[in-house]
Amino acid sequence: MNIHSSKYKCTECGKCCLSNIMLTKHRRIHSGERPFECSVCSRRFTVAVNLTRHSRIHSGEKPYKCHVCEKAFSRSSALYTHVRVHTGDKPYKCSMCNKSFSHSSNLQSHTRHVHSNRRPYDCPYCGKLFKLSCHLKLHVRIHTGAKPYSCRHCSERFTRLLQLKTHLLKSHNEGMWLECNICQKKFSNSGHLKEHLLRHAGVKPYACSDCPKQFCTSTELRSHHLVHSDYRQFCCGLCSKDFKRKASVVRHYKICSDTLGFGNL
Repeated sequence: MNIHSSKYKCTECGKCCLSNIMLTKHRRIHSGERPFECSVCSRRFTVAVNLTRHSRIHSGEKPYKCHVCEKAFSRSSALYTHVRVHTGDKPYKCSMCNKSFSHSSNLQSHTRHVHSNRRPYDCPYCGKLFKLSCHLKLHVRIHTGAKPYSCRHCSERFTRLLQLKTHLLKSHNEGMWLECNICQKKFSNSGHLKEHLLRHAGVKPYACSDCPKQFCTSTELRSHHLVHSDYRQFCCGLCSKDFKRKASVVRHYKICSDTLGFGNL
């Protein structure tokens, strides 16, 4: 059978489908038709299977259960990727360093975040550029003063969830400290503990693509990348001189303000 037969061919884009049913579904891409409507929230879908998956958000149904830990999921694809937590399988490997990931999205984020110099997200207030939209979102709160995370025990508010969790631990003894089994140093989140353990082990998974240097964390690698780059994202507000690092512009600003006579204002 010729699967490229024009019998079931889309008149809009020329794509050939295997059956009339598949052609009907495909045509909805062009027409925008969404005949399947959720009875709870009225959201509409082009195919019935997408409505079935969506309905589980409202019903809470999770038919796909992990045979190791019995954690359940609403989608089979979510279970498939979850199983890698138990198997340790990390099929997505970075071509620029030795780091591997269990999810393709994590590899994409890693490549953009660590190895790419592209910064497509710019701050509407100061023009600072960011690699990730989530970093821009956090940065904008500096300008707006937004603190969406509030403590339920006191009036303190925070710009980041991690800051709130640390506050709850230190001020209200809520939560659980994570302790290093080597030096007993305590941490408020697992990410910081993981980085700390890498230092004990001497593991440096983040390699510079421009020189042989390696680092324990992506933050250290990003900071090091400035050595090889001419990108200067920090500017002195008094003389407009540009700097690669925030610490450098802070030091310069103090000297500049004294030189220009603003030190005692």
